[in-house]
This record gives sequence, structure tokens and C-alpha cells, in this order.
Amino acid sequence: MFSLPVTAAETRLDTLFSQLEGAAPEEARRIASEIELEWAKSGSPAMDLLLRRGKDALEADDMEMAVEHLSAAIDHAPGFAEAWHLRSVAFFRREHYGLALNDLAQVLALEPRHFNALFGMGRVFEETGRAALAHEAFERSQAIHPHHEAVSEALERVSREMGGTDL
Repeated sequence: MFSLPVTAAETRLDTLFSQLEGAAPEEARRIASEIELEWAKSGSPAMDLLLRRGKDALEADDMEMAVEHLSAAIDHAPGFAEAWHLRSVAFFRREHYGLALNDLAQVLALEPRHFNALFGMGRVFEETGRAALAHEAFERSQAIHPHHEAVSEALERVSREMGGTDL
């Protein structure tokens, strides 16, 4: 039996996720930013450019252009989880929740620890009136990134909607 070599990026991500688990809030924000930077690296300058253009379009509130650039990245690099994630954001903003969920499922198939994808999934469920599923997705995100402020706020909001509060 043999084992495949682990890439440097995978090793770095594993290390960062281990650090994130027990980090204090300020340190957790820094580590999460480093994880997000690693996720944004496709290994291809062309795919990185498409991702950057997709991000720029999202920031400019041009969802059509964002979907176009990110779809091109996905077509050429279907294993690039961050392209799927950002396209899900564009779909969510266009209120295409089914498409957003499909992309988020792809992200999680590629990177099950993608706390932002889990948060996004929770937001889709919240927007579509499925509070229990939203709560579960937010809890899964928080288990990976305990100090994700948006997740903590979302958990409080959904818990109130469900008629209770977390202790």
C-alpha cells in the first residue's frame, strides 16, 4: 500500500484549521483570513484572475458579470472550491436560492471545513423559511470557526425565530 503525497497547501490548511479550533477571538480572525487566502489560490494564474474578476464584480454589485467570470473558472477548474463559493454568493444575491444551494453543496464536497459555505447554506435556509436547517448549518460553521461573528449573530437570530435561545 502507498499513500499519495499531501500538497503543501493541504498541510498548511490542516495546520491553520488546528490553530483556529483553539484560538482566541482576535487570533481566530487572523487565522480565518489566512485560510480564506489559501482557499483563493487555485494553482493557476488564469483561474486566480477569473476569481479576482468575479470578486470585483461582486463588490461592484454586478451579479451577472460575477456569475460569468466564476462560471468560467468552474468550467476550467471544477475542483476550485472558492469559485463555487463565490458564485453561490452571486446566486444568493440574485435570489436564485436553488442554484446557490447547489454551488454550496459542491463547495462542501470539495472542502467540508469551508465555514463560509456552511454560513451561506444557513443564510439560504434562513431566507427560505427553514429555520431548523439554518440553525444546523450555522452550528456546523461555528464548530469549525468558533469566533465567526456573522455566524454567532445568525445563530442568535434563528434561535429567537425558533422560539428559544442558546445558552
